[in-house]
Amino acid sequence: MSRLLAEQRAEVIRTAHKMVADGLVVGTSGNISLRCGELVAVTPTGVDYEALAVPDVPVVRLDGTVVDGELPPTSELPMHLTAYRDHAALAVVHAHSLHATALSLLRDDVPPVHYQLAELGGVVRVADYATFGTDELAANMSVALRDRAACVLRNHGTVAIGGTLAGAYNRARQLEWLCELWLTARRAGEPRLLDAAELERSAARFRHFAGGQGSSVKEA
Repeated sequence: MSRLLAEQRAEVIRTAHKMVADGLVVGTSGNISLRCGELVAVTPTGVDYEALAVPDVPVVRLDGTVVDGELPPTSELPMHLTAYRDHAALAVVHAHSLHATALSLLRDDVPPVHYQLAELGGVVRVADYATFGTDELAANMSVALRDRAACVLRNHGTVAIGGTLAGAYNRARQLEWLCELWLTARRAGEPRLLDAAELERSAARFRHFAGGQGSSVKEA
């Protein structure tokens, strides 16, 4: 069983290293998963990402049953499985990024300060707070993710989904940048925001440049 989903588990480790290098997490916080059919490779709980080896990465079924891996899966497994069940995700990135978490203490959404929000499906919502690792947090996340590719978790961090792990990770980085942009502008004054019509025009252009194959939320 140790060879099960070997490439997917290795990709999870590589992305975890990037998440640390890019400052989206501190220590062992945050988690990543990648779906392959009815199985999911997911980061383990409470382990230094630099020390991870492929056999350490748990593989679970969509009901949460562990089928391989030498370590237990992340405590946030309910969030990951909910994203796969409710939002047709193929990859999930959960970060504890500073600026997004700071914004969650002040607002109920990420305001339209930049057209890049259109690629996430529109104005990104802040999910209601719940204790980490609980079904309640997973449910709150699911509400905030409706018709979106990312959300912020109040007093906690962010979740981004995608059709690939690279796509989900890029969205997590974009979301952090958008939150930093708003916080930076807000320190100087009242930011000027884009309206809903401009976000829709931007979304249409994203779809065009992606090949016209539907909403950008479902791609990448």
